[in-house]
Amino acid sequence: MTDALFITSDGTDGLATPAEYVDVVRDGYRQRGEGAPALPRQTLHHESPDGELTHYSAILPETGAMGGYMYTLGFAGPNAWFVTPVFDAESGEPLALIDGASMNPFKTGAAGAVAVDALARDDASTVGLIGSGAQARGQLHATATVRDLESVRVFSPTPDNRAAFAAEFDDHLEAAVESVDSSAAAVSGADVVITATTAADPVFDGDDLQPGTHVTAMGQHTPDRRELDTTTIERSTYVPDLRARVIQDAGSYLAALEAGVIDEDHVHAELGEVVAGVASGRTSDDEITVFDSGGTGIETVAAAHMLYEKARAEGLGSEIPIAPASEALTGRLP
Repeated sequence: MTDALFITSDGTDGLATPAEYVDVVRDGYRQRGEGAPALPRQTLHHESPDGELTHYSAILPETGAMGGYMYTLGFAGPNAWFVTPVFDAESGEPLALIDGASMNPFKTGAAGAVAVDALARDDASTVGLIGSGAQARGQLHATATVRDLESVRVFSPTPDNRAAFAAEFDDHLEAAVESVDSSAAAVSGADVVITATTAADPVFDGDDLQPGTHVTAMGQHTPDRRELDTTTIERSTYVPDLRARVIQDAGSYLAALEAGVIDEDHVHAELGEVVAGVASGRTSDDEITVFDSGGTGIETVAAAHMLYEKARAEGLGSEIPIAPASEALTGRLP
């Protein structure tokens, strides 16, 4: 019998700073670039009621942890539910079970920030942000830890939402944050463009990107939905989180491939390969780079293990006993 730590979403709140999320996620991607195994998301679809069951996983040997995410979306309720199991990568024993909703924007934002740090120009100081929800918050919190931001322009379709977002972050960041009335106004002249939406169609015109821009797109992980147009993909040095995910559900890439503006060799490298120094990142100040972030077990395991260690050190969470198969897998009736 071993005791795993159960940590609620409330229990993870405030346990780590955005910079700490970025640090562990960067190291997770480095390990991936050096060969750590990770699988892209797998989604099972249910028709009646309409819903999805999704999971993805990774092993981070140097962190000493493995696990992933499992979550539901839709079905008969209006909500999504996230569960994050964490195992010891040496013994195989369960370490923790985490209610994974609260950590989601921070670990996903950290992956975006790792990409900004690896692919954006060193002097990047202006962000064009499309989206004003939880994921947009996570992206901006994390990005502000890897570049000295001077200005942020945010657009989302609902004026009240983008205005509230801008006011929130104008108080929180040293950068000036303002809402704008179009995606073109957000993108024009930006050093870094971040899309954090649920849009099915491209949210800006790729011709509006100035040379040298870095783009992080995190709201696309189904084949028929895309935040980026074919022009953006065609103009870019294209870096996904996982190569295996690209042909599976990277909607923007698949649309550009179908349109014939790129071929399968357009994938430059995985983010982990760039972080590990296995592949080059940006090679010129005029290069347009894209990070296609669909969500992986890499950032999930890295962040979850950090939260587990912090919670254990602070005496948070509750222990749940889990029996090993050598004791419980008997086939005998009680």
